[in-house]
Amino acid sequence: MTVPFLDLRAVNAQYADELAAAARRVIDSGWYIHGEEHAAFEREFGAWNGSKHALGVANGLDALTLVLRAWKEMGVLRDGDEVIVPANTYIASILAITENRLTPVLVEPDPATFNLDPNLLEAALSRRTKAILVVHLYGRVAPMREIMDFARRHGLKVLEDCAQSHGASQDGRKCGAWGDAAGFSFYPGKNLGALGDAGAVTTDDGALADTLKALRNYGSHKKYNNLYQGPNSRLDEMQAALLRVKLRHLDRENERRRDIAAAYRAGIKNPAVRLPGAPAGAEHVWHLFVVRHAHRDALQKRLGEAGVQTVIHYPIPPHRQEAYPELRHYHLPVTEAIHREVLSLPISPVMTDAQVDAVVAAVNGAV
Repeated sequence: MTVPFLDLRAVNAQYADELAAAARRVIDSGWYIHGEEHAAFEREFGAWNGSKHALGVANGLDALTLVLRAWKEMGVLRDGDEVIVPANTYIASILAITENRLTPVLVEPDPATFNLDPNLLEAALSRRTKAILVVHLYGRVAPMREIMDFARRHGLKVLEDCAQSHGASQDGRKCGAWGDAAGFSFYPGKNLGALGDAGAVTTDDGALADTLKALRNYGSHKKYNNLYQGPNSRLDEMQAALLRVKLRHLDRENERRRDIAAAYRAGIKNPAVRLPGAPAGAEHVWHLFVVRHAHRDALQKRLGEAGVQTVIHYPIPPHRQEAYPELRHYHLPVTEAIHREVLSLPISPVMTDAQVDAVVAAVNGAV
C-alpha cells in the first residue's frame, strides 16, 4: 500500500459541490476583491477563533509582517528593536521580523514540545526587547499562560504565529486569541487551507485592526487617500468564499487528525523512534505528526521503500540559512539536533484506517 504524505485532491474532493457553488457565486457576483465573501469570512473566522477582529490578507507571511509594520506605524516599535522568537521555526517567522528592520533574538525550544521554552525568556531579555513572536509549531499551542504573564510583567507585545495551529487551544482558548495579535496562513496544505495563497490576522485591538485595514490596501482606508506606504496584501473574494466552505468542516477534520495521532502514539513501538507527547491541558490539532530518530535519513529511506511518503520539517534551521549570515554566531544545540532528527509522518483528515495501520507497521518494521 502507498501512503501519500498529503492528498490535497482527496481533501478538497470531500466538498467539491460546496466549493463549486461558492466559486460560481463569486464569478456571478462580478465583485472579486474585498466584497461580501471577504467580509463574511472575516466575521465567521473571527467568531470561530474567539477574536474581535479578523482581517484577511494575501498570505501568512504578510499577516506577521503587517502586524509588526502596524506597530511601527503606531509608534509601538522602532527600527532595531528586538523581538524574541523560537529558534526552531520555519524561516517565515524570522523574515517577518527582519523585513521590518527589527532584530530577531533566537531562543531554544523545549525539546519535549518543540515550542518556545518560557524558562529561557528572562535570559533573552534586554532593554531593546519590545515583543515576543510565539510560534505554535506543528499544531501544538505554546505555553501561552506563562508567556503572557512574562510579557505583561515586562511590557512586551505578543504576536502569535498560528500558521500550523488552526483550532488548537489551551485552557479552552484558541491560539490566535491569547496574544495582542496573531497571523494565520491558509496555504493549501494547512489544516484550514485555501486553493491558493491566503492569510489572516486576528486581534482584539481596534486601533491595530484599523491600521492594518489601511496597510494591507496600499496604506489606504479611502481610495486615492494614502495614510501609509502600504503594500497590496488582500484576500480575494474567491479564496474567501472557498475558505468559508472549509471552515465549516474544520473542527471535524481536526478531530480526525487527533484520532490518527492517537493511533500512531498507541501503535508505534519502535524504540528508536521518539514520539511527540500528548499536550496536557491543551487541544493539539496535529498539523504535523513529527517523530525523532537519531538516523532520520535512514528511517525516511526505509519508510519510502515501504510505500510511506514522509517530509522533513525542517532540514535547516534559520540561523544556518545562507540568507542570515548575521545569525551564524548563535550556538543552538537543541535546535540543531531537532533539525537533524525530525521526520513528519503522513497525517490528514482523509487518511483511511488501513493507511494509518500501514504507517504504524512500516515504522515498527524500520531499523
